[in-house]
Amino acid sequence: MQGTKKKVLADQGLAAITAQARHKEDDTGFCKRNRERPPVVFAYTEMSSGVDPAGWSDNLHPERDRKKKRKMGSIAAIQYCAITAILLVSTIVSSDDKSPIPADPSSLNTWFQDNVKPLADRKGTIDPDLEAAEAKPRTIKVRQDGSGEFKTLKAAINSIPTGNRERVIVDIGPGEYIEKLKIERGKPFVTFFGSPGNNPTLSFDGTAKEYGTVYSATLEAEADYFVAANVIFKNSASRPNGELKGEQAVALRIAGDKSAFYNCRFIGFQDTLCDDKGRHLFKNCYIEGTVDYIFGSGKSLYLGTELHVIGDKNGNFITAHARNSEAEDTGFSFVHCKVDGTGAKGAYLGRAWQARPRVVFSYTSMSSVVNPEGWSNNFHPERDQTALFAEYRCEGEGANPAGRAKSSKQLTPDQAAPFISLGFIEGSKWLLHPPS
Repeated sequence: MQGTKKKVLADQGLAAITAQARHKEDDTGFCKRNRERPPVVFAYTEMSSGVDPAGWSDNLHPERDRKKKRKMGSIAAIQYCAITAILLVSTIVSSDDKSPIPADPSSLNTWFQDNVKPLADRKGTIDPDLEAAEAKPRTIKVRQDGSGEFKTLKAAINSIPTGNRERVIVDIGPGEYIEKLKIERGKPFVTFFGSPGNNPTLSFDGTAKEYGTVYSATLEAEADYFVAANVIFKNSASRPNGELKGEQAVALRIAGDKSAFYNCRFIGFQDTLCDDKGRHLFKNCYIEGTVDYIFGSGKSLYLGTELHVIGDKNGNFITAHARNSEAEDTGFSFVHCKVDGTGAKGAYLGRAWQARPRVVFSYTSMSSVVNPEGWSNNFHPERDQTALFAEYRCEGEGANPAGRAKSSKQLTPDQAAPFISLGFIEGSKWLLHPPS
C-alpha cells in the first residue's frame, strides 16, 4: 500500500489497523492475527504517538506468537502483525527541525512557512504549557495619547500577574517610549507587538557605570516564551569614546528561553544586544553597534538579519560569545545574514571573549567592512584550539577565506548541517508566527 495514509479513530476499547486472514501457507498478507498465519510488514512508514508501544497483538491467541519471536527487517517479521492504537490518531502537522535552510535566499520565507506551521495545525506537538497559553490570548493596548488601556509600557507589564499562564499581546502604539523596562521571570508568554508600518521605539540611556553592563538594558526580558515583532529597541546613551569605564550600553537583554524576534531593530554602540541565555530566533532583524554588539551565552539562530558595523577607531568586533566549557550547549548561528557598515580597521566577526565560543556564519553576504582575518583569539592564543569560529558558503568581498585566521574553519556540508536548521534551537517545539 505505497504512499497510503492510515487514520485511526478512537474507540472505547482498543483499535486495530489491520486484520489479515491468512490461514496456512497462503501467499497473501498485510496485517493482524485474525487467522493463524497473517504475514504483514511495515517498511519506511511514519508512525505517530497513537501507536501502542507493544505494536502487535496475538488477538488473545498466544499460540500464534510462534515462540514469541519478533524480528524486524526479515521474513520472520511477517508473522507478527497487528498494530494497536489506543488514542485518536488524527492528521497532525508539526514543524520540522531537520529540514535544512535552503541555500537560495529567495526561498527562505517559503521554507519558514513550510516548516513553522500555524498553531491550529500543530496541536499536540508543541510544548504543552505553550499550547495552553495560546488557547485564549488576550490583548492590551498601550497608547501615548490615552486611547489604550495604558499610556506606558511599565504600567502594562505591571498589569500582568506573576505566574501568568496565557498569551498576553501588548499592542504598542507608535512613538518613542522612554522607559527602563523589565519582564520578570514569573511573567512568561508576553508578546510586544508594534505596527509593521510605524514601529514603536523603546528607548533609555542606561550604562554599565550606573547599572552594570547586562542590567543597563532598555528592556530586560527574563521570562520564557517572549516574542517581539515590529519593535525598535534602543539604548540612547552617548557613543563611548574609549577613555572612560562603564560606557557599555545595552538595548536589549534576553535571558528567557524559547523567545523570538521578528522584524525588530536593535540600536546602540558597545554591547547593543545581550543574548544572555536561552534559545532564541532573530528573523528579519537589524542590529548595529561598534564593539561586542552581540554578546552573551545564548543559543540563537539569526535568520535574514542585517549586522551593521559602526566604525570605531579601535576596531570592531561583532560577536563575543561567552561559552566557557564543553558542557555548555550554546552558540550563535547566522544564516542568510548581511554584514555591512563602515570602519577603516575592519570588523572581526567574533572574538574569543571566553575559552570556548561557538559562532558560525552560513550563506552570509559580507562587505569589505569585515577584517580579512575574520576572527580574533582576543590575545589568548591557547583559545585557537578551543574556539569554534566557522563559515559556510559565505560570499562577498569580506568573505574571502584566503586571509582568515588559521584557527577558523570553512565547514563541509555535513559539518554545517547542525547550524542551518531549526534543530539548532529545537524550534519545532515552540516557534510560532507573530500576531498579524
